[in-house]
Amino acid sequence: MTSRPETDNPRDNLDRLIRTNGDDYASMSRFLKKNPAYIQQYIKRGSPKKLDEVDRRKLADYYAVDEKLLGAVAGRSGQQQKAAEHGGLIPIPQLQIGASAGPGALAEDDGIAGSMGFGPEWLKQLNADPAKLSLIRVDGDSMDPTLCDGDDIMVDHGVADLPLRDGIYVLRLDDVLLVKRLAIRPGGRLSIRSDNNQYPDWEDVATTETSIIGRVIWAGRRL
Repeated sequence: MTSRPETDNPRDNLDRLIRTNGDDYASMSRFLKKNPAYIQQYIKRGSPKKLDEVDRRKLADYYAVDEKLLGAVAGRSGQQQKAAEHGGLIPIPQLQIGASAGPGALAEDDGIAGSMGFGPEWLKQLNADPAKLSLIRVDGDSMDPTLCDGDDIMVDHGVADLPLRDGIYVLRLDDVLLVKRLAIRPGGRLSIRSDNNQYPDWEDVATTETSIIGRVIWAGRRL
């Protein structure tokens, strides 16, 4: 459980949160997409003098604490307010689209169909910004047995602008929304693969030919 700091110094509060939750300065700097020394310089040297509003909110959401503890004048973070309004759970939007794990389907409607609530502590373990998560339905069986038709997948859209690494992603290829396993080839080209060996793979695809929607970080299955 997150330790609640009680000092008036936001640097001390952040330092205690990082230590008591088993994190470190460098990893939290990378979480904010800053250079690895950013958090250490803020805490130990006072540079910057205060956290950027966006960074402060992300840290407050990550540790599920009030932004005031990290230097905000007043008020909860956006995700905490959402959690308070939904019985302590953070709602993750469910999109109306489906990501094809089969022949492919055009993605024309990405409106919100509803939401599903998740605990802040559980979401924190995913090391993802809840504001950049969504739930999408899997259509088709080309990713069997890893992902099955009708599964709900949680997609982290925050990684779309980061360097790719091997994993399962939702991507757009020729205006079709797909969920596939990506492997990074020499030279930065991609292998786009299906886990079901009854379906074809694409072994040499330029990154410019695809649009990365997000990385799949969780899946839920109906029994």
